[in-house]
Amino acid sequence: MDKPQLDSCVTAVIQRLTQRAETGQRKYGTNLDRTDLDIQDWLLHLQEELLDAALYVERLKKEVPNG
Repeated sequence: MDKPQLDSCVTAVIQRLTQRAETGQRKYGTNLDRTDLDIQDWLLHLQEELLDAALYVERLKKEVPNG
């Protein structure tokens, strides 16, 4: 059976993930296979990313007209 063709959205996300992984490797000298962080460290990183996302959403809501 032939491998299904990925749509443009999936392809774009894969490319972005690959770019982010490469950028992170260059910036931090490691990747997500690192073992120097414990679960609390990983949870803190996740929480910080989610808080950033909430701020971005709040900022963008100012650009959307009330409808």
